[in-house]
Amino acid sequence: MNKPTLGLTVAGSLVLAGIAASTGIASAANTGFDDFTPLTSSAGPTADEAHPITFASGAFQQRSIADRNTQLAAGEPNSGNWDMLTVNETGPHKGSFLLTPFETGESGIQRTDLATGVTETIWNTPAPGGHVAFDASYWTPWGTYITAEESWCSAPAGCTTSPYGRLFELTNPLTADAVTKVGGEDGLLEHRNVIPRVSHEGVQFDKRLNMYFIDELNGGSLYKYTSAAGWGEIKSGRAGYFDAGQTFVLRVGNGGTPNATGAYTWVPITDAKGKALPGALTITDPNGVTSVDGRNTTDLPAFKGTDYQRPEDLQLQTVKGVERLYVATTTTNEVYALDLGAQQISVFANQASTDLATGAAVGSGLTSPDNLALDAENNIYVVEDRNGGTDDDIWFARDLNLDGDLLDTGEGLGRWASNGAAGSEFTGLYFDPTDKRRAWVNIQHPSSGNDRTIEITVE
Repeated sequence: MNKPTLGLTVAGSLVLAGIAASTGIASAANTGFDDFTPLTSSAGPTADEAHPITFASGAFQQRSIADRNTQLAAGEPNSGNWDMLTVNETGPHKGSFLLTPFETGESGIQRTDLATGVTETIWNTPAPGGHVAFDASYWTPWGTYITAEESWCSAPAGCTTSPYGRLFELTNPLTADAVTKVGGEDGLLEHRNVIPRVSHEGVQFDKRLNMYFIDELNGGSLYKYTSAAGWGEIKSGRAGYFDAGQTFVLRVGNGGTPNATGAYTWVPITDAKGKALPGALTITDPNGVTSVDGRNTTDLPAFKGTDYQRPEDLQLQTVKGVERLYVATTTTNEVYALDLGAQQISVFANQASTDLATGAAVGSGLTSPDNLALDAENNIYVVEDRNGGTDDDIWFARDLNLDGDLLDTGEGLGRWASNGAAGSEFTGLYFDPTDKRRAWVNIQHPSSGNDRTIEITVE
């Protein structure tokens, strides 16, 4: 069956140029990543973990650029479970280094020099259990690195039994030396306590420097933090982004309908300095640190946030000045789109979306969407949290008119890649902002224990 081809040109922003007939999906702007014929099924297991991916195009190439066994052999502390990815997106050496955290009970952060291929652990928790489940991986507009813990607890009066749920900022991600270097520069990792405690994953910033984050829980909410500092103050160093600011939770209606869509509001849970509003929950954790409890506060009627089912990753997309924030919810097999200007939330993709390989609903082919990614042409990719070698796939969302839904003729989801490494899952798909024909993805927790970073390029 012939499938429509999307033609796009770039003139300050993406515009729809035309639709023609083709045997695949292609873009005239030549990213190459959207030129493929969708896979009809998931790939089976592979014996070659250095080349674990089956792609929907022979033009896509893969190369293992880092693996855990090599790191351990070099004496680098490395607990595995490599999660999200980012490069240094700003500064004079923009795009030179790739960073990823370890999502384990002994968390750390590693940095890969893309020119030399050298990977080093630049920060590691001082003791097992001291820092856990690092998941988020984000480069800030002012040139630092954010990660956070995907771990918090539910308790009506507030969670006082966990020291986790923290967001951290690594303030010297490019100059920190390997932790194994004697006398080297230590990585400076700071707990940014103005951010309420939740089980973190996705983090994104909009053009006004609002920071969005989630609570990964069946019944978790979506949050926004607005810094008290302006960009000029942050850039000059006169004030820090996390010195003070206000946090809000998203509410549709009265907050009582789970998975709700439609008009939403942002309900404050802290004041402008980050202190809990009257009635919100402040906890003191086992380490003696006092914080606002985001999760349990937003279950209270006065601060009730709308519940979604394991919200995980976030991805911001800007089209002709319209900012949309996409949110993957794993349990309900959905991706939502928030129009940040109109303050409307809607379903972008789910199991009723069209499978571009068959023309029928994708059904259970799309299961447990977890990570999200955006390529240079504003295409959204949906990464599953499934079983490598069985049904762990990356889906390309074809939104022809870039209007934040897949309901128009010719739109839907196409299986773009499938993971064959047994026991693993894809994590952290990330498209290079300096080279539109390159991306990376991690192969996390394979049965072999040898996590990998795979570079993906287009011939």
